[in-house]
Amino acid sequence: MASLGHDVVGIDVDEDKIAALNAGRPPFFEPGLGDLLIRGRERGGLEFTSDVSRVSEAEVHFVCVGTPQKPGEFAADVTYVDAAFESLVPHLTSSSVVVGKSTVPVGTAQRLAVVLAESGAAVMWNPEFLREGHAVDDTLHPNRLVYGVGTGADGQRAADVLDAVYETILADGTPRMITDYATAELVKTAANSFLATKISFINAMAELCEASGADVTLLADAIGMDDRIGRKFLNAGLGFGGGCLPKDIRAFMARAGELGADQAVAFLKEIDAINMRRRVRMVDIAREALDGSFIGKRITILGAAFKPDSDDVRDSPALAVARLIATQGGVVTVTDPEAIENASRMFPELRFVADTAEALTGADAVLLLTEWNEYRNLDPQETASVVAGKVLVDGRNVLDPVVWRDAGWTYRALGRP
Repeated sequence: MASLGHDVVGIDVDEDKIAALNAGRPPFFEPGLGDLLIRGRERGGLEFTSDVSRVSEAEVHFVCVGTPQKPGEFAADVTYVDAAFESLVPHLTSSSVVVGKSTVPVGTAQRLAVVLAESGAAVMWNPEFLREGHAVDDTLHPNRLVYGVGTGADGQRAADVLDAVYETILADGTPRMITDYATAELVKTAANSFLATKISFINAMAELCEASGADVTLLADAIGMDDRIGRKFLNAGLGFGGGCLPKDIRAFMARAGELGADQAVAFLKEIDAINMRRRVRMVDIAREALDGSFIGKRITILGAAFKPDSDDVRDSPALAVARLIATQGGVVTVTDPEAIENASRMFPELRFVADTAEALTGADAVLLLTEWNEYRNLDPQETASVVAGKVLVDGRNVLDPVVWRDAGWTYRALGRP
């Protein structure tokens, strides 16, 4: 928002995070974000504080807090959203517009509009569709803008204000949709559920390919040529993780159950199950490649983040595999370009090494589980010179099996003969 010319104040309750942001240090790794942060701070018009009273200086209030999965449940925890809205109330006027960005269960916006009704502020829901690793570009050049607004004059006023906020983006031709609250809330969870379904579909086909001797990558190429299907998100492998898709599809199921529509999304249980089975199957394939046992074997895991170009390790499939192998007697070393600090905090029992060559040295087997470019570009001959055993398990189907096998490696992958 600051890079688009707006004056922005960011508010958080975490004093350490505020201090880091004001010093120009983003609290997580995201390509391009650090540069934007530094430029915004140097230019002025971008500051961070824990003083919530500063919201009284602003006209538009974006609420962007997390909605994690409730412990022991599928449902989303909206405690932080509720707290953020309640903290705004004393500082709002009839000209204020509060814009929800958080992914919430359908019905949340309408409930919060009632909470803010006395202040006269308008409430709208404007879901974000950011991909970690591409979030800066997805913010500045989104493929659509969705406004969920209330009825009457307040809804129109809120839409007009947000049009002014997004003036530059709209001028680039970005499509804009105005909907009711419920539809805007469902757009995000429905989109994530569809993507999860597509990923788990091809991973289910990978299970069938393993049973039949077929090659899932060729299968995906063939069905992806149908423009009704498309090739995107048909990359079979270890499955999805992170802080969005897993918890969002579970929250979607939970909310559907509350609304009495649980049968409509019952298929998502199997989508989730397929995704989780991939992790166990990866461990099985690695064990088979090591003659049936991990005990005493040195295993190097390439990747800790749930996806490349991110340091996010929430529900990371790579770390889940690393822990499973460690519990079965493997001596596990994990490396990652950006996520080691976060991963070591979450799983201190694992060994983490920042340098790829050092992590590979002496390994009996190498598992590529997060497809960072530096791992995609590994040279099989150079890698062979430092490992103890030339066993490679490609959990993302991103390497050329012919090249690695020609270099003397045992190459295994999910869904491939």
